[in-house]
Amino acid sequence: MAALTVTLDEGLRATIESEHYTWYADELVENGGTGTGADPEQQLLGAVGSCMAITVKLYATRKEWPLEKIEIQLHLERFNGAEYPAYKGDSKFVYEVRENITLYGDKLTDDQRTRLLEISTKCPVRRVLTSPTFFVSSHGEPIVGT
Repeated sequence: MAALTVTLDEGLRATIESEHYTWYADELVENGGTGTGADPEQQLLGAVGSCMAITVKLYATRKEWPLEKIEIQLHLERFNGAEYPAYKGDSKFVYEVRENITLYGDKLTDDQRTRLLEISTKCPVRRVLTSPTFFVSSHGEPIVGT
């Protein structure tokens, strides 16, 4: 499973380290950051979008379908839960992710395009966001994988 460490020493720039990579999250200068990295919501959308694109590409490659390129645009917006028409629960906020997926490949059939769009909804990161997810806190204790 995925594991990483996030450290925030000064300001709002976070250093994110995994076993093989280091990258940064930050806020814009006008929001108190240094402007040296995408903000956390952009990184969340980037994780979802890249996972969707990779999942589609791997599927198309395995099927030997002529997918040349995939482009995914994502937009995240927060709404008041009580005012969101499709929501009947009691959460204060609901989030809507709007997506636009463009599949490039002149030789893709309509059935292949339909299947690839369906496959895009099955990526692991998207499943984390759409399935029940629980945060288990250990405050100061190392996290041990299972």
